[in-house]
Amino acid sequence: MFSKIQTTKSTENFSDKIKRLKNEIDTADAIVIGAGAGLSVSAGFDYSGERFERYFSDFHKKYGITDMYSGGFYPYETLEEYWAWWSRHILVNRYDCPVGKPYRDLLELVKDKDYFVLTTNVDHQFQRAGFPKNRLFYTQGDYGLWQCSKSCHDKTYDNEEVVRAMAEQQKDMKIPTALIPKCPVCGAPMTMNLRCDDTFVQDAGWYAAANRYEDFIRRHSNSHILFLELGVGMNTPVIIKYPFWQMTAHNSKAVYACINLRESYCPNEIASQSICLQGDIGSILNTIIEMERPSDLE
Repeated sequence: MFSKIQTTKSTENFSDKIKRLKNEIDTADAIVIGAGAGLSVSAGFDYSGERFERYFSDFHKKYGITDMYSGGFYPYETLEEYWAWWSRHILVNRYDCPVGKPYRDLLELVKDKDYFVLTTNVDHQFQRAGFPKNRLFYTQGDYGLWQCSKSCHDKTYDNEEVVRAMAEQQKDMKIPTALIPKCPVCGAPMTMNLRCDDTFVQDAGWYAAANRYEDFIRRHSNSHILFLELGVGMNTPVIIKYPFWQMTAHNSKAVYACINLRESYCPNEIASQSICLQGDIGSILNTIIEMERPSDLE
């Protein structure tokens, strides 16, 4: 529908665009939030640099791993090593990390609106910030869930208790063999419930969330709806970015807003319905929050 080269970057004043976005948040009949990894990066959860070295310097030294993302794909020789990595990764990115301020600010902005969240993030930040579960669809999995590595059945399992034991008891980048999780149905090793290949398990909760999202979109298909895209890159544009563009094009009352640190743009076909802001998501959300508060001079 859209040409890859026919994209528009607005020349409108940055401050004016923030005001327009605030007005859309205030007046929209419904808001669909599409969140990618850039939102968590803005919250301080970077997978490289100082934060990586703080938690994984030993893995860097032994294996040459340079960031948390690539570490998840490293071909570890044993499951003891694999789960030493993943237990630590889950702990620092899911259970023992603070709630990011951008997530709290986002909830403050939309809490009284009719909204729904579609996200490719797997770090549980939305839930921990207080977003109701029935308004969330996290399509790519959750660090807090395991599944059978052979996907022999469509069920996922909470992992916090075992993950904490793994992290506490690991030595020399290996967990005790007795802690290796096994599928309760077929006995195969468990693995992360993350969409990396065609073995990803979509359990009953996944389908229930998908149905709620589809119902929300259907009910508001002809409404004044704001598609608010936050930190979405081009790794999986078919999940959030492209559908947001298409739904905006099909509804003259819809508005597409994109906030991205490096690339914020839209197709020419929906330029008049779009607000593109290039900058830090957290800073922009905080600016809108401050605009909500009455001035002491008033």
